[in-house]
Amino acid sequence: MKFVAFERAKQGTGASRRLRISGRTPGIVYGGSAEPLAVELDHNALWHAIKKEAFHASVLDMELNGVENKVLLRNVQMHPFKQLILHIDFQRVDENTKLHMKVPLHYSGDENSPAVKTDGCIANHVVTEIEVLCLPSDLPEFIAVDLSGLKKGVSLHLADITLPKGVSAVPHGGNKNPVLVSVVAIAGAAEAPAAEAAAAPAKGGKGGKAAPAAKPAAKPAAKK
Repeated sequence: MKFVAFERAKQGTGASRRLRISGRTPGIVYGGSAEPLAVELDHNALWHAIKKEAFHASVLDMELNGVENKVLLRNVQMHPFKQLILHIDFQRVDENTKLHMKVPLHYSGDENSPAVKTDGCIANHVVTEIEVLCLPSDLPEFIAVDLSGLKKGVSLHLADITLPKGVSAVPHGGNKNPVLVSVVAIAGAAEAPAAEAAAAPAKGGKGGKAAPAAKPAAKPAAKK
């Protein structure tokens, strides 16, 4: 994605507040061999950009003073209740240096899996993004994960998915192979067919015919 930024001459709380009133968002670009640089961006254009997944998970093209710079979005500071971006941070990208980045997982096909389609289970998406290590040129916008092979009682782990070329996962904590998707059986789904089968003979009786109705009890004879 491409966006335009402008150098910000004035800094400080008061200057940033006046900048926001004018429809601009203050920001900073840091990293690499250059010094950190204060920038400003059009708020409306930025507001629409941050709603796109690619703006958060891919290398961005920032045009600054007519020169294109490769950057990553690193932080967005939002107003507590207003639809207002208070500040934004970008990091310069070195094309020869590997970077750590969180990449979203796009799941598909679980409705066609044996676990969901046949065995009455649901696919619980435990993890929706993973951290990866790769060169900027290899950074994927997202990682597609096909769930059409899910089976009852078998979870999908990190080691079960295929990562793009040049991309390696960076698991956190002691678990190097975390669960990404768990298969959960729906309570009562297995018992329902058995209950219906057991109830069928009682409804129809032997041979499928309805049982004869009981004769009403005889009334006691009236006393003379």
